[in-house]
Amino acid sequence: MLTSQYFSSRPILQLPITAHIAIALNTKPIIENMNRYVEVSLSWLLHSSRGHEAKCFHKSPAFASHADQIITVTSPDCGPSPATLGPEYITEGGGRIPALSWTAPLDIASRVKEWLIVVEDPDAPLPTPICHGVYGGIAPETKQVNPRDFEIEDESRSLLRGGFYWGKGRREGVYTPPRPLLNHGTHRYLFQVVALSEPLDRKMLESRATREQAAEAVKGKVLGWGVWIGTCERKWT
Repeated sequence: MLTSQYFSSRPILQLPITAHIAIALNTKPIIENMNRYVEVSLSWLLHSSRGHEAKCFHKSPAFASHADQIITVTSPDCGPSPATLGPEYITEGGGRIPALSWTAPLDIASRVKEWLIVVEDPDAPLPTPICHGVYGGIAPETKQVNPRDFEIEDESRSLLRGGFYWGKGRREGVYTPPRPLLNHGTHRYLFQVVALSEPLDRKMLESRATREQAAEAVKGKVLGWGVWIGTCERKWT
């Protein structure tokens, strides 16, 4: 009969660290593929759930008398709208935010007191568009923003290097880069530029305003808007 003393006297099998590393390396691709299968399955189930433009920021009540865009928005980096976003602009490639530039009609430009930018994905398989970024307090003389402008200047005040403020998107951070579901098709990312006749409340902006707070705050202040669209698709076969 084998006693506990017998077992306690036997050496415990220990794998060398190299074996643990080998097991981890061999397991990682399996887990990654399993995650991809789950993601692709979700895409298949939710393929028709897309196209929620009617719920985008520029369709909110504040824009009731501004149905048509009158501000021309483009990207010096990516070209005119709609533009395909390169690998460096999606999550896996680093998530660089595209540079934007815009022009407004003279009768509007002279009355602008502030600009607001809201970034949304209306093709996400959710009831409402995903908010990828909210940026308020942009100076009236500003006509272009670059990636460096979105670097954090003072986190305690939600202030960016460009002199404006960032709000709350779907995820933490200044900007949520595109990452559409695998095989869900092409997603559009709407960079909406809004001209305001009055500045937004600074306390609200410094406290990291939500998309909903911004939509309420711009009521009665909208002079016009424009949108630049970047597109992105993730495939797996």
